[in-house]
Amino acid sequence: MRSRSYMFTNKRHNEFSIMSSVLGVISVISLVLVIWFSYRTGGAPNARYGAVCVLALVFAVTGIILGVAGRMQRDAFYFFSYLGITLNVIALFIISGILYAGAYL
Repeated sequence: MRSRSYMFTNKRHNEFSIMSSVLGVISVISLVLVIWFSYRTGGAPNARYGAVCVLALVFAVTGIILGVAGRMQRDAFYFFSYLGITLNVIALFIISGILYAGAYL
């Protein structure tokens, strides 16, 4: 017969990690939308799209810092820290790809 044992813990998801994940989702979604809208307009330059990319860059850097700060805390779950760091690094790669394509292609 299976024993019913419960494991009680005081671990929790910290706010830094959750905010890092939220900033990562916002950055990735906004960059995908910028690419989509730029494609639909035939690649015509628009200053608004550039402003969204700069804001996404700020969000991504802030999200990485918050994710690392959340990962460094003890007695916490680390799922949202890893998720936030991953999403923000993906956003940085997308921004790097946009800059590379704009400069060399």
